[in-house]
Amino acid sequence: MTAPLRVLLVDDEERFRTTLARLLAGEGLAVAAVGSGREALEELKKQPVDVMLLDLRMPEMDGLTTLAEVKKLSPGTEVIILTGHASLDAAMDIIRLGGYDYLLKPCPLEDLLLKIEAAYEKKVEREKQSRAREPGT
Repeated sequence: MTAPLRVLLVDDEERFRTTLARLLAGEGLAVAAVGSGREALEELKKQPVDVMLLDLRMPEMDGLTTLAEVKKLSPGTEVIILTGHASLDAAMDIIRLGGYDYLLKPCPLEDLLLKIEAAYEKKVEREKQSRAREPGT
């Protein structure tokens, strides 16, 4: 039996965060949820995750700043930005900083699950390629 895909949900809106975490857990994902970028970084230090769902607009530390720090701390974590505010500049910044993709809130759960699975597959493939390049393999 394989371990469930590990997801960290980061959103300052408590109602959204708790509802989405419950829905994702119901789909068999191992979900942790926090309310800020700083909490996300602390959580990553304790427990690695496969995919992070990250709100773009949060007080104190916004999603782009958090994304940049996540990529320094855990470069293998795929990050999907969730936002209620579409912006071409933000989309370009997300890609430049190493984010996997972004989705507009609210989005259908099925679409989100497909994105999470695709991000996870990208992570696994990158890890396989990295291992294949290691000496002695």
